[in-house]
Amino acid sequence: MLEVVAALIWDGDRFMICQRPENKPRALLWEFVGGKVEPGETKEQALVRECREEIDVTPDVGSVFMDVIHEYPDVTVHLTLFNATVREGAVKKLEHADIRWITVSEIDRYVFCPADEEILKRLKADAPGRL
Repeated sequence: MLEVVAALIWDGDRFMICQRPENKPRALLWEFVGGKVEPGETKEQALVRECREEIDVTPDVGSVFMDVIHEYPDVTVHLTLFNATVREGAVKKLEHADIRWITVSEIDRYVFCPADEEILKRLKADAPGRL
């Protein structure tokens, strides 16, 4: 099982989503910024590293929003999604095809990676006033 981390980064009532590059598995699907936990890293350290590598920001990593285990045809992932905010830096598109800030009511306009589906359901359920 592959340990991966991701950040639910909010800016007011909008949160960040990133579109996977064309040359990777699940090409052009939307996801939360993050990636693999490397040997010797904590999940929080991995998330800080991934945010720096992928969007050029240093996050403040908060509490766990949700854990998901998902089986893709090629890999099983254990995804830990953390609440986070941008501590420093300006978001740059270093790896992704696109980056957007969306509201909960806009979720259904995007096609996300299957591992994120349970997270999106919870976001919708937790924020009925935002729909």
